[in-house]
Amino acid sequence: MTTPVALIILDGFGIAKPHLGNAISRAHLPTFDYLNKNAFVASLQASGTAVGLPWGEAGNSEVGHLTIGAGQIIYQYLPRINMAIRDESFYSNWALEGAAKYVKTQNTTLHLMGLVSTGTVHAYIDHLYALVELAKRHGIEKVAVHVFTDGKDALSNEALKFLPKVQERMNKIGVGRISTIIGRHYSMDRDQNWDRIEKAYRLMTIGEGTHTIDLKNYIEGEYKQGLTDDKIGPAVIIPGDGKLQLISDKDAVVFFNFREDSVRQLTRAFVDEKFDHFSRTRLNLRFVTMTEYEKGLNARAAFGPPEVSSTLGKAVADSGLKQLRVAETEKYAHITYFLDGAKDVLLPGEKKLLIPSQNIGSTDEHPEMRAPEIAEAIVQELEKGEFSLIAANFANADMVGHTGNIDAAIKTVEFLDAALNKILRAITKHNYALIITADHGNVEQKMDPISGRALSKHSLNPVPFYAIGAGIKGGNWEGLLYEFEPNGFLADVAPTLLKIMGVEAPKEMTGRNLLS
Repeated sequence: MTTPVALIILDGFGIAKPHLGNAISRAHLPTFDYLNKNAFVASLQASGTAVGLPWGEAGNSEVGHLTIGAGQIIYQYLPRINMAIRDESFYSNWALEGAAKYVKTQNTTLHLMGLVSTGTVHAYIDHLYALVELAKRHGIEKVAVHVFTDGKDALSNEALKFLPKVQERMNKIGVGRISTIIGRHYSMDRDQNWDRIEKAYRLMTIGEGTHTIDLKNYIEGEYKQGLTDDKIGPAVIIPGDGKLQLISDKDAVVFFNFREDSVRQLTRAFVDEKFDHFSRTRLNLRFVTMTEYEKGLNARAAFGPPEVSSTLGKAVADSGLKQLRVAETEKYAHITYFLDGAKDVLLPGEKKLLIPSQNIGSTDEHPEMRAPEIAEAIVQELEKGEFSLIAANFANADMVGHTGNIDAAIKTVEFLDAALNKILRAITKHNYALIITADHGNVEQKMDPISGRALSKHSLNPVPFYAIGAGIKGGNWEGLLYEFEPNGFLADVAPTLLKIMGVEAPKEMTGRNLLS
């Protein structure tokens, strides 16, 4: 007898002690209060080596969903690339070395573009430095760096001090200079806002934007307008010789972000022959991506995706059961592509439901996001009883958490509580089991405890695990959740869920059943 299960992943919802920067502890959350008393409760490690990242590295949505879906710890891109740099195989990588040899032969420019910050969710600064070193080893003199400023996975205004240090480091290597700058809000859009992508594309190819000789003065001017790093406008940095280094025919481009979902749109603008989202001149380029952003792209990927042969979704499909995936646009790739082992697949008996995200300037303006609509969609499907697994992502805590706006973060958590209340009632009515967990921390740590400064990045904190409903014995913990020592990993979620369903976990899943 199969027990149907709803899996709710709260993006960016961690566990921390009560404090002024903890939106969860400051919010009114009657549903979570009920779960803490009546559900089976656990605390799961969701960062560092627990999710295949370097020690002390904060988790993120990509690796969190990948680990949950795989039921095992998967070695992520970041440490794989780091090790390649360390053992120097990076410098003989066929795609990267090929780009260097190409521009050397053509006597053209090597362009390095990507997110440049202290964060490590989408890109890593050491990868940029290694690419500059690669260019130096091949005697390439023209190396242009196109900077996407962060403001989400790093401090909101670090670019002013950080980017001059980046240029100093490249000066020491002996090659490379910052040619353009633009905030990730434009260059890394993943919500089909093609007008933003067009700004980034036109900046790097035809120099459309502010022209300045002083990078620091330009950034200071943006800050004075109230902009944070993620929203810095497009600018071309004019060098002393006045020769701009824009992307042109016969150049090579290396897009050094390793995370896939936020770079697909911009990559398509460069490489898709049938691209029609805005008018652009098709350039003849050697285009290299650090990882495989998408199947079928006309680009060379330096590092292929990790091989995940067995996943939660596949185990359910192989048992002849139906499943549903639900998320709004911001996290749709995570509940589908990443949960399925970094594969774009439609499994037998699977339905995918995309609820379009609101087209707004900043999520803290509408902290409810699409939580009410997602909850309503789940309740409707629970009433139908068609699916044995409903897997959904709520983006609120992560997306609003990234703004650093603690008041909006408190509101967004309360919207989540209300959404979960609706789902919990339907679960009880229709005899489903419910698992609630998260992929990484964020919203529970929105203030530096020492400086009082607002934080916009992910945390190292563990995440909650709740199981309640059909056949699950709860009430195993009487204290406060932050007092609970972490006793599991994200890799334990899938084996636990499959056990509840009555489906045998694949042998590749090394996680354990948390309920045992």
